Amino acid sequence: MDALKKGFSMAKEGVVAAAEKTKAGVEEAAAKTKEGVMYVGTKTKEGVATSVNTAAQKTTEQVNLVGESAVAEANEISEKAVEGLESVVVSTGLVKLNELENNEGELSKHEAAVEQPADAGQ
Repeated sequence: MDALKKGFSMAKEGVVAAAEKTKAGVEEAAAKTKEGVMYVGTKTKEGVATSVNTAAQKTTEQVNLVGESAVAEANEISEKAVEGLESVVVSTGLVKLNELENNEGELSKHEAAVEQPADAGQ
C-alpha cells in the first residue's frame, strides 16, 4: 500500500509541476503575443500617419501647381486683353500711340503710389 501511495504522490507532484510549467508557458506566450500586437499596432499607426502626411503634402504641391498655373494664365490673358484694347483704341483713332505710351508711364507711377500705403500697413 505504501508503494501505491508513493506512486500516487509522485504522479501528483508530476501533474503539479507540469501545471506550473504550463501556466508559466502560457503567461510567457501571452506576454509575447501582447508585445507582438503592440508592435504591429505601433508600426501600423506610424505607417498610416506617414501615408496621410505624404498624401497631404502631395495634395498641397498639386494645389500650389494648379494655383500658380491659374495665376500665370490669368496674367497672360489680362496682358493680351490690354494689348488688344490698346490696338483697338489706337486703330480707331481715339488715342494716339504716343499719348497711350505717356499714359502708361503715368499709370505706373500712380500704381506705385497706391501700392506703397498698402505695403506699409502690412
